[in-house]
Amino acid sequence: MMAGLRLLFVFATFLMLTLALLPVQIVALGLGHSVMRRLPRWWHRIMCRVLGLKVRTHGRLSEDRPLLLVSNHISWKDILVLGSVAELVFIAKSEVRTWPVLGWLARLQRSVFVERRRRNTGAQISEVSARLLSGEVVVLFAEGTTSDGNRVMPFNASLFGAASAAVPLAPDGRVHIQPVSIAYVGIHGMPMGRYHRPVAGWPGDVALGPHLLRVIRHGAIDVEVVFAEAIPFDAATDRKKTARLVEARVREGLIRALSGKLNG
Repeated sequence: MMAGLRLLFVFATFLMLTLALLPVQIVALGLGHSVMRRLPRWWHRIMCRVLGLKVRTHGRLSEDRPLLLVSNHISWKDILVLGSVAELVFIAKSEVRTWPVLGWLARLQRSVFVERRRRNTGAQISEVSARLLSGEVVVLFAEGTTSDGNRVMPFNASLFGAASAAVPLAPDGRVHIQPVSIAYVGIHGMPMGRYHRPVAGWPGDVALGPHLLRVIRHGAIDVEVVFAEAIPFDAATDRKKTARLVEARVREGLIRALSGKLNG
């Protein structure tokens, strides 16, 4: 019965909160008002609390601009987690646009949708670059898919093309890339371990509906977000080497978080 009441509470809160903020966001988008960037963060913060996601950060978001955040990707919850700690723009796969509810929310928070077909790569890179150059912080999930939460999969170096495209127009001829690690480490105050990690992870072959219901029923999930130092990226920087370096730092942050070796 308690599980049923929790499901009802989460869905009712989601509906009321979203419907209350929706008109404001639509107007802000139409006017280009800065509240269109702040409102999603408020929504993410509240939904994290409602779902029981307890987010703790280590390090801080770099103040350098243009700034591209590069993170590992475990679940749809990553959007809520990162979106609750800063005003961000996310890069999403084009198919997300058509997803029920999630696609609609992604459009409202001004996500950049990218397709895997090469013929559209140039235009998509230009859009991401324009966001970076306007001062917005853009999030890239460089694995290209979700993992099980126990590891970081190889990064796709081609996805760093937006950083390369932004370099010539950047004020100092430089873009900054900041590695970020997301780790789901606890459930109900206890270490999560590999047994409970499926509650956090959402690999591509797992249906969204049952996974969402499992997360809502459990709640009380502890999440660590680790910001590493930003890496300068200019015209002389090797994109593949940078991708490997960022991947290594993201992996290091994940390992430290899962092993309980973070300070503070």
